[in-house]
Amino acid sequence: MRTCLEISLFGTCSVRLKNGDVLDIRGVKHRALICMLATAPLGRRTRTYLQNTLWGYSGYDSGHQNLRRALADLRKIFGAEFDTFFHTTNADVELDLEHVRFVGDQNTGRFLEDLNVPQADFQDWVASIRSNPAQIAALHRSPGGGTVRRPRPRVIVLPLSYLGDDPVLRALGDWIGEQSCRILSRSKLLSVLSHLSGRAAVQTPVIVSEIRQTLEVDYLATGSIRRSGNCIVCDIDFIAAESGQILWSREILLEDGNDLDRLNTDLNAIAHSIARSIAHSAVAHVKAQALSDIADHNLTIAGATLMHRRTMRDFLKSREYLSEATSRMDGVAEPLTWLAKWYVLNVIKGYSLDRDHDRQKAVECCARALDIDPESSLALTIDGFVNTILSHDPDVAEQRFDAALQINPNESLAWLLKGSLKAFTDQGAAAVEATTRARSLSPIDPFGYYYDSLASTAHLADANYQSALDFADRSLAANNQHLSTHRARIIALHFLGRSEDAREAATTLKKHFPKFSLGQYRNSHPATDYRLGRDAIEALAAAGIN
Repeated sequence: MRTCLEISLFGTCSVRLKNGDVLDIRGVKHRALICMLATAPLGRRTRTYLQNTLWGYSGYDSGHQNLRRALADLRKIFGAEFDTFFHTTNADVELDLEHVRFVGDQNTGRFLEDLNVPQADFQDWVASIRSNPAQIAALHRSPGGGTVRRPRPRVIVLPLSYLGDDPVLRALGDWIGEQSCRILSRSKLLSVLSHLSGRAAVQTPVIVSEIRQTLEVDYLATGSIRRSGNCIVCDIDFIAAESGQILWSREILLEDGNDLDRLNTDLNAIAHSIARSIAHSAVAHVKAQALSDIADHNLTIAGATLMHRRTMRDFLKSREYLSEATSRMDGVAEPLTWLAKWYVLNVIKGYSLDRDHDRQKAVECCARALDIDPESSLALTIDGFVNTILSHDPDVAEQRFDAALQINPNESLAWLLKGSLKAFTDQGAAAVEATTRARSLSPIDPFGYYYDSLASTAHLADANYQSALDFADRSLAANNQHLSTHRARIIALHFLGRSEDAREAATTLKKHFPKFSLGQYRNSHPATDYRLGRDAIEALAAAGIN
């Protein structure tokens, strides 16, 4: 019998672990914690939110200790099954909803009728759901018998195996698995299982089919570590779990096992390869199947990937996939968030036929996403993006970026877009600092050209014209269909005194974007009332753009 967590939310609250035997979870705070996770989109809430809601605002340290103690209690209760259900990071706690089964309904009684937690925030949360209990049904509604929709592919990195009893190899192989999980978890396109789950999975010989069935992963990275002379060799394979096919293999050669900085650089490169492989696999998958047969996570990742591809055809196709994902995954914020970004990029790329319509659609998508998950750092980030580019409200935009970074200080996209906002409002040094921070967080999603493009704009705002040109050239080498990068390159060349090169760059821009004009820039760009905007108009006009 498959292990599951059976939860009754209405009337008498019950939480039962079922795996042949039945184990009731009896602690009030333990049940409340599980119910809060079970009713969250994707089963995830931040530690801060859980601490404040369940234990009040008694101070961070006190709340932190209370939550940590509650999770430790649950680990004792669940035993070896804990990592099947719970995935924890320093920022949030996630309950794997694919192992949850809900019983009862609104006819059974009121929502959490007997769960008496005295904290005001918890009582307010319960009252808000009692006033509209249908939101619980919507949150977990999906076709096909109650399986929760997954908008992202699930990945696990296993600790590297080794032969013999070498404590250095054991520790290093485990650290590589842990650090790889940490790097991959920065991606908004992947769902990464905890290192503890990976550690548990290698207690027995690795059999891909069993790991896929037990942990329900789509991809896994595994491999071995060994000594070869004075060096340490790490062999890493990346595998599609369903087919067992090795998608690629990499070798890392370490001349010094203590050089963790060098090793971390290699692991960042491997994580980037993992993200790219998954994105490419998703795109290939969706192109080969009818829309109705495409898995949810492939819809989302293909949609998010194709919107950053060079061609208009891919960009328009991405909207089709994201629209289908939002339709299927009612109650999940991520597809809505990516769709909101699509509408912003539709304007930025110069494809929009109705800017006001696209702005309204982007606003609606963000509002719906934040209704579903008010603590989604990605949704807050994209809402800030909408307010920057389409609504021209820098104060609200900055509030959204700051809120996203308070929830997740490592949200690289929030740092990047905050940097562009600073650039547009003539805060050049702050713009460079923010975009540099974004790049240091090592974006592993396949959108590197976008980070380079906005870094170019940040350096323009700080009058670092050679750096701006270098970033623009690097971005255009990866994707020459991004209007703002061409524009940034012209501005940099103009202020470097390279007038002829600027005119050639303007000719290239007009070739790719024949409808672009100075009037369009003046009427639509958020920087036109600032020095950066005036510099742009001067440079573009001098280069021959009317």
